[in-house]
Amino acid sequence: MLPRTRHFETRSADQKLLLCFSHLRWQFVYQRPQHLMSRAAAEQSVIFFEEPIFEERGALPRLNVAAQSSGVTVMVPVLKGGTSEAEQAAAQRYLIDRVLNEWSGAATTFWYYTPMALRFTGHLQPDVCIYDCMDELSAFKNAPQLLVELERRLLARADLVFTGGRSLFRAKRGRHQHCHLFPSSIEFEHFARARAAACAEPQEQAKIPHPKVGFFGVIDERMDVELLAQLAAMRPDLQLVCIGPVVKIDPAALPRQPNIHWLGFKSYAELPEYLSSWDAGFMPFALNEATQFISPTKTPEFLAAGIPVCSTPITDVVSPYGENGLVEIGADAAQFSAKLDLLLKHDRSEWLRRVDGHLQGMSWDRTWSEMSALLEATRHVAGLRARVASAPVQQDGDAVLDGAAYV
Repeated sequence: MLPRTRHFETRSADQKLLLCFSHLRWQFVYQRPQHLMSRAAAEQSVIFFEEPIFEERGALPRLNVAAQSSGVTVMVPVLKGGTSEAEQAAAQRYLIDRVLNEWSGAATTFWYYTPMALRFTGHLQPDVCIYDCMDELSAFKNAPQLLVELERRLLARADLVFTGGRSLFRAKRGRHQHCHLFPSSIEFEHFARARAAACAEPQEQAKIPHPKVGFFGVIDERMDVELLAQLAAMRPDLQLVCIGPVVKIDPAALPRQPNIHWLGFKSYAELPEYLSSWDAGFMPFALNEATQFISPTKTPEFLAAGIPVCSTPITDVVSPYGENGLVEIGADAAQFSAKLDLLLKHDRSEWLRRVDGHLQGMSWDRTWSEMSALLEATRHVAGLRARVASAPVQQDGDAVLDGAAYV
């Protein structure tokens, strides 16, 4: 039998728990969730709850638990293979309730990256509910049909909604009264290491001749592989280096020309060494439903690394980066070829001055600080409401609030 529905009626001022529900794994490409949750862990306990994995044997369901050096605790549900979606949701509900029973009395925040987690958390009522919408997941390949309806429910129950880009903000702001724009940010010092002459190029890439034009990130349906193949055929003099895991598409379908180099997944820590010898960067995003609302984190990361880059006309790249002349925009292979010629020839000194001016003040530290302030203000209001709800009522009907204001 599953535990009964649990509401957090008792609170402890010195206990805070942030439970993050993510469709991305912690050990996947290091991006927005990892940046933010690592910073959150300096202020409160953070549990990063991943999507399940499946096994046939052992005591199931169970949680694989791993503490990270950042202070984040990663939990992975292990479920029995072959179970139905309803059985998977029930098992995860059981596991979540067990976790929260150990945190009775804590001020609790649920932080959602995927609305699908409502299937097993919808019975719970945290102190604060946040939807950090970093992508329009319903437009991605293999997206569950239920996703749109669950997002509607999540928007209805969220206290705060954050969006990862301007396009997403415009799409969501009319659906929630507390919607805030937090576009992709950077760890400037990390990527600026690529500018240093002493930055050593990895051996597997050093053997590739110049000019090297690189891409890093997830390689999936958002990459225009036809554009990549056309550019490689058009410009055999350019060596096109692609770094990142291949997901949701068949690796055998990737173009295999001699001047395209698929180097696979590299860790976040390794990226500056690879970028350090690139002569230019390229972002050959397809123009489809999956890219309509993306705000690529790699855009400011390329710039912080001092790598001039050309992109297809993704809305959140065109504005502000294309409009400010910080990124070149090309719609097809011919335009990419011409724009890359410009990037390979132009003097970078003036461009770098404008880049650094644009990036000044951008940081994941600042992003988290502003998010955290909103979270704490919302948590404070939730605490006042709880005091109002639990205060004894006088005969005249006025609540005794011990000086607290009505909210």
